[in-house]
Amino acid sequence: MMNLTRPSHSILLILFFMLAINSTSALTKYNVLNFGAKPNGKTDSTKAFLMAWKAACASADSTIIYVPKGRIDGTLVAPQDYRVLGKSTDWLSFEGVNGVSILGGALDAKGPSLWACKASHSNCPSGATTLSFTNSKNIRIRSLLSLNSQMFHIVINGCENVNVQGVRIIAAGNSPNTDGIHVQLSKNVNIIKCSIKTGDDCISIGPGTKNLWIEQITCGPGHGISIGSLAKDLKEEGVQNVTVRNTIFLGTQNGLRIKSWARPSTGFVQGVRFMDSLMRNVQNSIVIDQNYCPHNLNCPNQVSGIKIKDIIYEGIRGTSSTEVAIKFDCSPKNPCTGIRLQNVNLSYLNKPAQSSCSNVRGKALNLVRPESCI
Repeated sequence: MMNLTRPSHSILLILFFMLAINSTSALTKYNVLNFGAKPNGKTDSTKAFLMAWKAACASADSTIIYVPKGRIDGTLVAPQDYRVLGKSTDWLSFEGVNGVSILGGALDAKGPSLWACKASHSNCPSGATTLSFTNSKNIRIRSLLSLNSQMFHIVINGCENVNVQGVRIIAAGNSPNTDGIHVQLSKNVNIIKCSIKTGDDCISIGPGTKNLWIEQITCGPGHGISIGSLAKDLKEEGVQNVTVRNTIFLGTQNGLRIKSWARPSTGFVQGVRFMDSLMRNVQNSIVIDQNYCPHNLNCPNQVSGIKIKDIIYEGIRGTSSTEVAIKFDCSPKNPCTGIRLQNVNLSYLNKPAQSSCSNVRGKALNLVRPESCI
């Protein structure tokens, strides 16, 4: 695990690969090889990276931490033994930083061995998130490949002004809890032009997310783009002002989903726009599930307190792999309100699909197929 905290200026990490700082001034370069890193894909170079980070943070200038080509071109590789990384919460963790950019390169977390351990129901560690930013500002992640994360690939937690662009995420469709990009307690985040293939949500949106823009995402395999799960806690911040547009879902478990546990909560979801999405053989293309309980184990069996309102689905088209293409299963105590379907055209096996509605209020405009139940 590398825990990297608080530079006084911007830093850029170039993994062929840059970990760097946004600045128009000249940049001072710190090559990790000069701090003892070994580019052979075998030697533990954690200390070298931490020393390079410390030197960069101590500089009064804007800096680059440079990771040159090694045996594996521009790639950081986790240890073969999954227990070394798996006992940590994160692999690369940035906390309280401002102006850090990660440009290019790849992070290979060697996740399959841990997934196999979990599948065998052995005594396995939880696993590590590959890359996390916490309580940080002005972050850029561009053209990065995250491969086979043990758990979540990228986490944005408590951050402001984050731009994620051109990122590729790859993990097996049955890999457990390998969310592609998770955002929570953050505002002003853009996720653009990313390809995500994984075993859980391609993008998951947690409590306290505000002003999130998602555009030009290809998702699949995976569990779709999900707001939630919410109502994990009684006191929970809301999710608001989220736009998801120009997305493609390929054989995913879900397309556009909002999910909450059936228990009391102060949380809410409002001001969400789902626009221009193409579904190809998706199990649940449009779904609000306020009785979320995966595998039906230890379900709370209460009523969701999450208030969901002002949600627009516009220009959603394609094919469902199940007969019910639109499902709104909302809270009986707090019905979903202001739900709008507009220009939606989803089919099932070249024939009409179905809609299912519980405790939902809204309207359908223009062409809506399957026939709206709102």
